[in-house]
Amino acid sequence: MGLFLSLERSLALMLISLIAACTLSDCYDPLDPNGNITVTFDINQWIPEGYVARVTIQNYYQYRHVDKPGWKLGWTWAKNETILSMAGAFATKQGNCSSFKFQTPPHSCEKSPVIADLMPDALSENKPDGCCHGGLLAAWAINPSKSFSSFEMTIGNLVTNPNVQAPINLTLMAPGPGYTCDLIEDTDPSVYSDIGGKRQLQAYRTWKSTCTYSSFVANQAPICCVSLSTFYNPKITSCPTCSCGCREADKNTVSCIREGYSEPESDSFDNNDIVQCTDHMCPVRIHWHIMTNYVTHWKVKLTISNYNYERNYSNWNVVIQHPGFSQSTTAYSFNSTMLPSFGFSDEVALFWGIEYYNDELLYAEEDKVGAVSTQILLRKDLDSFTLRNGWALPRRIYFNGEDCQMPLPDTFPMLPNVSSSLKPTNPVFLLCIYLTFKRLFT
Repeated sequence: MGLFLSLERSLALMLISLIAACTLSDCYDPLDPNGNITVTFDINQWIPEGYVARVTIQNYYQYRHVDKPGWKLGWTWAKNETILSMAGAFATKQGNCSSFKFQTPPHSCEKSPVIADLMPDALSENKPDGCCHGGLLAAWAINPSKSFSSFEMTIGNLVTNPNVQAPINLTLMAPGPGYTCDLIEDTDPSVYSDIGGKRQLQAYRTWKSTCTYSSFVANQAPICCVSLSTFYNPKITSCPTCSCGCREADKNTVSCIREGYSEPESDSFDNNDIVQCTDHMCPVRIHWHIMTNYVTHWKVKLTISNYNYERNYSNWNVVIQHPGFSQSTTAYSFNSTMLPSFGFSDEVALFWGIEYYNDELLYAEEDKVGAVSTQILLRKDLDSFTLRNGWALPRRIYFNGEDCQMPLPDTFPMLPNVSSSLKPTNPVFLLCIYLTFKRLFT
C-alpha cells in the first residue's frame, strides 16, 4: 500500500512539474489561438481491395510556416493496408513486400509509413493538383494559395477484411519535432467544385486530424531576441544576456556552438547550431530603433540580423505587438498586414520580405551578419502617443512563429529629464518667428 501511494505521489509530482514547465507562451499562442495544421483524408473512389484517397495538409497558422526540408507525415495502419501506388508524394521506405508474388510491387508495405512531398520538378504524370512544393507550406496570412499540399494514394490489401478504418497515431514533422496530432476521426464528407464551380462533387468518406505546435514539445532553445534604441537616448538596450544560451568563457572566440537547437536543414534533428559568439547567443536578433518624432507621425527602423554561420532563413516573417499599429502604418521595404488581436488592447502587425528582394535572410560571415531592414512610418493617435515610459517600444515580437526574448522594462532607453526638445516643433510657430524677424530687420 505504501509503495502504491509513493508511486502515485511521484506521478502527481511529475504531472505538476510538466504543467509548470509548459508555460503559456510554450503551449498556447495568444496571438494565434486558432492556428493549426489540419490533415484530411478523402476517399474518392472504391476499388475491389481498397480505395483511392486524397490527403491534404493545410496550414492554418497565421505566421508559422513549414520551411526546408519540408514536412513529413506518418501514421500506422489500423489493419493490413498497403500503399499500392502514390502520386504527388512518396513513402520513404518500401518495406517488406515479399508476400506480393507475381504482382506489381506495391509502393509501400510498411505498417507505419512516412510520407514526404515531391519537388516542384517532379514528372507531370506524377503531379496531381496541389502537390509537389518540396514540403514547404506558407503561412496562412502571408500566402493562402501556398499554405496547403495534397497527394493521392491507392490503398489495397483489404480483400479479407473490407471494413475500412482510419489510420492511427498520426505524426507530423514540419520540418522538425514540436507538433502533436489528435485522433484521426470521421467528419462530414468534403465537397469539391467541378466544371468551373458549376458542379459539386462529394467524397465518399472523410477523416481529419488537427496538429498543433508547442515549443515545449519541440524542446528547442529560443532562437531570437530583441534589442532597442531611440533617437533621444544614446543608450542601446541590448538583448538580455544568455537569451538563447550562454557563450563560452573565452571572449576572443568568434564562432560558438549553440546547444539545444534542432537544425531543420538536415534529416537528423539533434545537430548543434554554429553562430557568431555574442552575449545573447541567439541566431537572430530583432532591433527596434525609434528614429524621429514628427507632428502627426513617428518613424521606426526595424532590423533583423542573422548570426547563424550556416543557415539562411527563407520566407522569414516577424510579428510585432504594439498599440501604435492601431493607426495607419507604412513599411517601406517589407510586406505587411494587420492580424486579428483576439481581444488584446495592442494591435498586431505581420511583416515579411519582398519576393526576390529581401525574402531571404542570409547567413553571417566572419566580418558581418546577414541583415534585412525597413523603415516604418506610423500615424500618431494624439490622445495616446507618448515617448514616455517605453510606450513607443514593442510589447512582444515573434520571428518565424517563435517568441523572441524581450529586455526587461527597467532596461528600456528612457527620456532624459529635459524632454522639451523632443517635442515636434509646430510649423505655424516657426512661421510666426520667421515673419517677426523679417518685419524687424526689413
